[in-house]
Amino acid sequence: MATRRGSCDWRFDSGRLCLDLVATGTGSPGTADPLDRPERLADWLTAAGAVPRGTLLQGVDDHWLVRFRQLRTALDRLLTAQLGGRGADGALERVNALAAGSPPVLCAVRAGDGALVRGLSTEPDCAALLAAVARDAVELLTDPVALDGLRRCEGDHCRRVYLDTSRGRRRRWCSSEVCGNRERVARHRRRNADPAGALRDRAAPEP
Repeated sequence: MATRRGSCDWRFDSGRLCLDLVATGTGSPGTADPLDRPERLADWLTAAGAVPRGTLLQGVDDHWLVRFRQLRTALDRLLTAQLGGRGADGALERVNALAAGSPPVLCAVRAGDGALVRGLSTEPDCAALLAAVARDAVELLTDPVALDGLRRCEGDHCRRVYLDTSRGRRRRWCSSEVCGNRERVARHRRRNADPAGALRDRAAPEP
């Protein structure tokens, strides 16, 4: 899947809005939280497609940051439990409660060239955007076909969860360009340094 980038070099490799939110909190230990300021959250919401480009998000403040981080934590726990075949009822209750809100109302508006583009009828508030992300999670978790493709990245030190929609469902990494490339580089180095390791690597499957 192609990596889209916003002004803060966000990555959107996961395949779903809710998974992309979780991915903002799965960096290496000791790394800074990318959602560390209101303007970063506003940028992420736009880059992730939670709101159409050009949407005013003047109300984003520290309260929004807290609420979105709380949702991110609940989603992370819920997805981890799902992948492990366990329950996470507390996290599920939080996600369901947020999903019960009303998401932003889409409308069609004329662009400068006369084409119809997506817009919102009003500037969205925090609850509406939380509802949009939470509803995406509910739709994912209740879709057996989508759940069958839910994966945790096999890359070293990567905890990203993604949807494997590849042919044969053999994708191993959240991003072939990032974690996949790191693994290929590491494998190449092992082959050069250890002939026995080269034989093992040749036997390993390439997704």
